[in-house]
Amino acid sequence: MKKTIILFSIAFFSVWAGKAQTTVPLEYRELVNRLSKQLPEQKNKTNIPETSPNKLLEFAKSMLGIRYRTASSSPKRGFDCSGFVNYVFSNFGFKVPRSSRDFALSGEAKKLEDAKIGDVILFTGTNSRSRTPGHVGIIYSVDGDDIKFIHSSSGGAKGVTITSLNEGFYKKRFLKVVSIL
Repeated sequence: MKKTIILFSIAFFSVWAGKAQTTVPLEYRELVNRLSKQLPEQKNKTNIPETSPNKLLEFAKSMLGIRYRTASSSPKRGFDCSGFVNYVFSNFGFKVPRSSRDFALSGEAKKLEDAKIGDVILFTGTNSRSRTPGHVGIIYSVDGDDIKFIHSSSGGAKGVTITSLNEGFYKKRFLKVVSIL
């Protein structure tokens, strides 16, 4: 009889202890519900990273002066134009092309008048008669008709620099703008 009482007591306390560990106090549940209602809603339902153009450009600007280097996308070795753009966007989790030609097929195409900071701007190569993409940059500022872009130039600047679309012969070489953000 004593054994039965002991076994019954052990079983009762085991069930009671197990239930006590899995029961969440009412005050705690109410607190969690209140706090979860205060959380901001998730706006980004896709796998596309949310990045502000300003953060992207601040990062790009931190590389001003890094030298030009053909076929490179490394800040230590230098950048070619598409290597620079690829490096900047990849740093924020975007999967973007590595070549300027492939940038023409990515993102959402825009007219120059609709360009915003953070968009990618595409140009022909040095031969403006060949309408094949050969140079890319990231739009840095838009002030009326004056559009500036940050890019890695093999020209006079020889590296990461900010250039106006009105400088040199970039306006003649302009092809299109694509939005990645």
